[in-house]
Amino acid sequence: MRWLGIIAVFILEALLSLGCHREPTETTGPEPTVDDPVWFRDDTDKVGLAFQHEAGPIGRYFMPQIMGSGAVLLDFDNDGRFDLYFIQNGGPNTAARNRLFRQTKDGRFEEVRDSGLEIAGYGMGAAVGDVDNDGWVDVYVSQYGGGRLFLNRGKGKFEDVTRTAGVEQPCWGTSCAFFDYDRDGWLDLIVVNYVDYDASRQCGPASGKADYCHPSAFPGSDARLFRNLGRDGKGRWLGFQDVTAAAGLARRAPGLGVVCADFNGDGWPDILAANDAKANCLWINRRDGTFADEATMRGVAFDGLGNAQSNMGVTVGDVDGDGRLDLFITHLTAETHTLWRQTAAGLFQDGTAAAGLAMPHWRGTGFGTILADFDLDGALDIAVVNGRVSRGPEVKGDGLSPYWGRYAERNQLFQNDGHGVFRDIGRGNEAFCGAFAISRGLVWGDFDDDGGVDLVTTAVAGPARLYRNIAPRRGHWLIVRAHDPARKRDAYGAVVRFTAGGRQRIGLINPGQSYLSSGDPRVHFGLGEIDRIDEIRVDWPDGPVKTSTEVFPCGKVDRVLVLERGEGKRN
Repeated sequence: MRWLGIIAVFILEALLSLGCHREPTETTGPEPTVDDPVWFRDDTDKVGLAFQHEAGPIGRYFMPQIMGSGAVLLDFDNDGRFDLYFIQNGGPNTAARNRLFRQTKDGRFEEVRDSGLEIAGYGMGAAVGDVDNDGWVDVYVSQYGGGRLFLNRGKGKFEDVTRTAGVEQPCWGTSCAFFDYDRDGWLDLIVVNYVDYDASRQCGPASGKADYCHPSAFPGSDARLFRNLGRDGKGRWLGFQDVTAAAGLARRAPGLGVVCADFNGDGWPDILAANDAKANCLWINRRDGTFADEATMRGVAFDGLGNAQSNMGVTVGDVDGDGRLDLFITHLTAETHTLWRQTAAGLFQDGTAAAGLAMPHWRGTGFGTILADFDLDGALDIAVVNGRVSRGPEVKGDGLSPYWGRYAERNQLFQNDGHGVFRDIGRGNEAFCGAFAISRGLVWGDFDDDGGVDLVTTAVAGPARLYRNIAPRRGHWLIVRAHDPARKRDAYGAVVRFTAGGRQRIGLINPGQSYLSSGDPRVHFGLGEIDRIDEIRVDWPDGPVKTSTEVFPCGKVDRVLVLERGEGKRN
């Protein structure tokens, strides 16, 4: 009988996919159960976070307006507390500026003025990473019409080095991430670009009402890969070189989400680009400076029915405890957010229906998403933020005008049963899932180091929200920071592993996930009843030939563990 249900779901998905250029209204599912755990509380006002996204004038149906904007978590002043940086989309000639907020000792947020990051434009997202290995995190901002790189000069000041650093590009940049693709110890930059947009073109459905264009109305754009050139013999940082064509990434596609991880198990970081209404790209690192798109042969180009869905946000994690990274990508309301399980090294299979994700309480057009263990029971759960890109029935919401009310939707939460099967607990989580908004960015991180992953959301023409993790019956936990003292920064791309409770656990040092956002650069492990771990293995992401592996003692849990490269036992 279970297989009959799965077949029925596949048939439903096939029917829905026929109308993927239009978005239906929400679907409804079972009523909430009394045992739905409450995981989050809206602490936005309590922590003093006051950011309002500006999207520009309404009625123009200017396409970048409906696609942005995100936010990032960063410790820009090295005080050990995570801060927040929010992106605006009002345009270069408006008063709307990107805004930086410092977290104070009491957990509140205060705006930092005159940092150099207060720029105006059609901002989309951002990436965080120390590109010059000086111990201070830098920021790249993606925009419609290019992007900008800011070096952190310390004392709360950033310098725009876009032109001299060699990262200028004219395209509509969306998600971006820092990673070390050639393992030379310097962080490189990948920027996925969306479409070659013509703002003079007017779009709308058969009803004749104007609306935001579908991406198929325009050609896609090449992603851009920038190689970090490191320092010269005199210690001067040399910036970046655009190696897109030489690396084999010159392929036009409407890119929205990106995540960099080792997907085929050879120790070298690959690139997964989520493309809107087109086949995804999985660029496998050939270890010689070039990449090959192997998305089709590895099973992630299309869903299980062979459809190219409207792929937006993307996140990675091991959902079933088999020691392999799985993929979760968000889609349109008419479609289904898709879980691809890694069944063997580098091979993926659409496991959405079997994981219980094909029939949620309601559907939504998903953007930001993250796999994280919110209740610390040892299994990764899923959070998704939703908001339409084409008009629907008007809904009411806090601060929503009639115009924006036609694009607002509710967020979603899915609880993992420990075996990779999920239950929709959205109805029981009014704070995170109850309100309607046009949500886009989703930032994750433990802001108070209590072991619980907190969430920050952004919304088109709406306020940012901070949701505090208050999940009941939380288990034990461990947060691991993998730090490379020689490079004075977090070791992006490091893989952290240990075995506990008869299961292999794996985590990736990788803040560049979700959509237009960047989160906690540490690995969070929920442990359930496990209260001690003997040792932890770290695969450090550098060296042109062989991965460097160290083993560290751990012992007690329920703490933040900082692992310094060179202090472990070589394996």
